[in-house]
Amino acid sequence: MQLDPTNLLDDLEEHMMKTEEALVNSFHSIRTGKASPSLVENVMVEYYGTPTRLKELAGITAPEPRLLVIQPWDKTSLGAIEKAILSSNIGITPMNDGTHIKLPIPELSQERRTTLAKQAKSYVEEAKVALRNIRRDGNEVAKKAQKDGHMTEDELKKMLDDIQKLTDRYSASLDKELATKEKELMTV
Repeated sequence: MQLDPTNLLDDLEEHMMKTEEALVNSFHSIRTGKASPSLVENVMVEYYGTPTRLKELAGITAPEPRLLVIQPWDKTSLGAIEKAILSSNIGITPMNDGTHIKLPIPELSQERRTTLAKQAKSYVEEAKVALRNIRRDGNEVAKKAQKDGHMTEDELKKMLDDIQKLTDRYSASLDKELATKEKELMTV
């Protein structure tokens, strides 16, 4: 990561924002008991020898709260899509009727909900490690800029304080995302 001391806070905030977006995207892959196209849209399907995302091969809809319907644009890909869903470990057995694939979303057990909540927590911990790494890199750039004579000691102190405040703000935001996801998971 190449950081410029003149725009350091903006660069750090941009990296932290990307970390938060990545966390939210990883939360989409956690099944909550409700049908959501994001659950399967990134499943890779072997299509004419090329790994392709499911969302590029088919329309994915949720006509009911507990049902996903996948309608491929090329009917010959039905078998490959079914096989990819089975091997994706999302825990849902596809039903192929010859024109569509239906994915009935089963009710989650309390044990499974707890496991998924733990998985969400591990995603947040990984994101927080990324935030701390971004903070460390920013601190190093600021200290080097001060050492090279580009900022005074007081400016360095203020910069390090601002970097910490930015890190704290994004860390709190990640905790808020986790609380929302846990509530969603634990709601029956």
